[in-house]
Amino acid sequence: MPYTREEKDWLEREWAFRAWGRAGLLSTDDYRQVLAWEAQAIPMDLVVSALNAYFDRQEKREKPRTFVALKHLERDVAKAVKLREADLRAGPALAVGRGWTQVQAPLVDDPAAKAAFEAWQRLRAAAPSPESSGYLVHHDQEREARSALLALAEAALGLRAEALQADLRQRLEAADMKEGSLVWKRAWSHHWARLIAEAWHLPLEGS
Repeated sequence: MPYTREEKDWLEREWAFRAWGRAGLLSTDDYRQVLAWEAQAIPMDLVVSALNAYFDRQEKREKPRTFVALKHLERDVAKAVKLREADLRAGPALAVGRGWTQVQAPLVDDPAAKAAFEAWQRLRAAAPSPESSGYLVHHDQEREARSALLALAEAALGLRAEALQADLRQRLEAADMKEGSLVWKRAWSHHWARLIAEAWHLPLEGS
């Protein structure tokens, strides 16, 4: 399925957000790479997930790349695709508690948060194929379960949430995103979930 204009705008803004100061605009070669992923029917959320994984890794290097291009994300995109395929193949046999032990206290000791995490994992494990008639309904249920988990994790942040939100708002504005726009809302949702996850070491990879 071709990427929508909104999805392309999302990628462009995410690129500006993470590559700011090095390559704020996508090049012609970058757009060719987008077309290649589009032809392979790779979901845009996986591309954005791969983009963030790439820049997270770059930030840990002593000497990050001074020149960055979408072609540098190919390994991360392939990894994200394989991870999602593995989760689909695992089916109900997937261990619903996998990864919970890495979560930091006090959230790890919250039974409601653990139950929400396992409920979300069960839905992920039982996801039907995209061609299935019930795929969209199941996808909505999975997103609701994930949102319920994130709401508990956000509440547990307490006053820390305000500082994180203020910093995220500043960074999105620096990437020239208009607050309230569809691109802003999508970017906010994506990055706010990542910040919550990072704060608690909550495993949201591949979702």
